[in-house]
Amino acid sequence: MSVEDENAETVAATASPLTHFGAEVRLERERLGMSRAELGKEACCGYSLIAKIESGERVPSLDFAETCDRVFPHAGGRFVRLWPLALRYAFPPWFRRYVELEWSATAIRMFHPLLLPGLVQTQEYAHEILRTGRPTGLDDLVTARMERQRILTRDTPPRLWLVLDEGVLRRAVGGASVMRKQLERLRALADSPPHVVQIIPSRIAAYPGSGAPFGLLSFSDGRDVVHVDGFPKGYVLAEAEDVAAATTAYDLLTAVALPPDESAPLIDSILKDCFS
Repeated sequence: MSVEDENAETVAATASPLTHFGAEVRLERERLGMSRAELGKEACCGYSLIAKIESGERVPSLDFAETCDRVFPHAGGRFVRLWPLALRYAFPPWFRRYVELEWSATAIRMFHPLLLPGLVQTQEYAHEILRTGRPTGLDDLVTARMERQRILTRDTPPRLWLVLDEGVLRRAVGGASVMRKQLERLRALADSPPHVVQIIPSRIAAYPGSGAPFGLLSFSDGRDVVHVDGFPKGYVLAEAEDVAAATTAYDLLTAVALPPDESAPLIDSILKDCFS
């Protein structure tokens, strides 16, 4: 066994998935005699990001993993296979189970009275929201949030149904330019079947579930679970009575919200009046 193979086995046995991914990148890059700058050119990123990925300090994107599989002759699709484990490491431990459920859901219903949900946030909006918690790994948190959104662009995306308070659209997170891009994204989603966007107008003073954001995930086997977005941790509920209560609350929310063909013009109006 070569020293390189021994080192690889040691990394695999002791490293986190993120560190292991980075070590595999370094081993393949050095085997090919490629510099970090050269790999960065192939992956459309800088030398410093390559160095951080190799040291396990940054979470790679799926695009980066695909580049590694394309560039390294001996990869054999290994980096795309490792990528979900590396990405999972970027999420807080309590949130990882939810992300796994979200990835396999066939339908996602979400309600939020304060913010755009992470699944539809732009990178700039996400950055502004996440930085308020003063995290040490802000860039990784943003990357992880953006990568979650790939479920909406795959060949068979889950059906996403959003119900939002009008105040969410008017709250100037990050300023006018950030909100303009965010509302344009929301507006495009509202026009993209099979997704649905409904807005609860500000004239509705009280409504079911107005105290906390929550969501319902549905699966091909017919079961549903509830995700409650709380502080300091969210949690998932699967008991039948909890799912039934959340389903009833969501049905009532869709009843008091504007229908989709009235919600879209409201988004347009707020975009023009507040953030043009």
